[in-house]
Amino acid sequence: MPSLDVNDTTLHYEDEGTGPALLFLHGWGTSGRAWDAQLPAFARGHRVVTVDWRGCGRSAHPARGNTVADVVDDLVALIGALRLERPVVVGSSIGGTFAVELGARRPDLVAGVVPVGAPGYWPSARAQAELVAALRRDRAGTVADWVPTWFAPGTAPALVDRTVRQILASGVHIDEHQVSAHLYDPRPALPGLRVPVHYIHGELDPAIPVEVARACAALTPGATLGAITGSGHMPHQEFPDRFNAALRAALAACRRP
Repeated sequence: MPSLDVNDTTLHYEDEGTGPALLFLHGWGTSGRAWDAQLPAFARGHRVVTVDWRGCGRSAHPARGNTVADVVDDLVALIGALRLERPVVVGSSIGGTFAVELGARRPDLVAGVVPVGAPGYWPSARAQAELVAALRRDRAGTVADWVPTWFAPGTAPALVDRTVRQILASGVHIDEHQVSAHLYDPRPALPGLRVPVHYIHGELDPAIPVEVARACAALTPGATLGAITGSGHMPHQEFPDRFNAALRAALAACRRP
């Protein structure tokens, strides 16, 4: 099981294929396994790295360092240690937030950013506080009730259940991301981004509505938006063939001189 010690924690990662580099970042509480439908499709022509970011999956679950800035620091260290040559960074949900922040902080390290169902901004501190309180009071019940709402109607129950189980297997300290979520707003930084950014979003996303992605794309120089028809918050899992086609288009745009 490949792992890397960075910034006082240990990250699990998978590294397959050769070619232009792709770095995939999963959403809150899941793991690199969220990209199982992309790994074989893209490893035929790319070097594909998936990572369980700190607190999640098979990586360590530290009590400290569960902030956007700390995860971005981990990614900078990971890119350096694995000698990834300017990957395109693909991030789902909060993973898309990490990808955007990485592109903003270190445009020299990445060739492009593809946020998937991200990045988001939440106007309600009260709603986030209620979610955090519910997680502390009844984590299993809250996750079981909440996660199905991420997916479009008709999604296979096994896919929803798999996501619930991954979250419950991750560390409780990742809840710090929910505590601070209402403070995050990417919009002021987007006009100044110096890397290509191409958004992919589920048309029916209830967690971060597609209107959010449209607003972000309008602020981002040269950005495009690919909407996945019929999909919720997890298009890469709900409709992998449609998503993979949209990602190939985004990668072509990112790599264009």
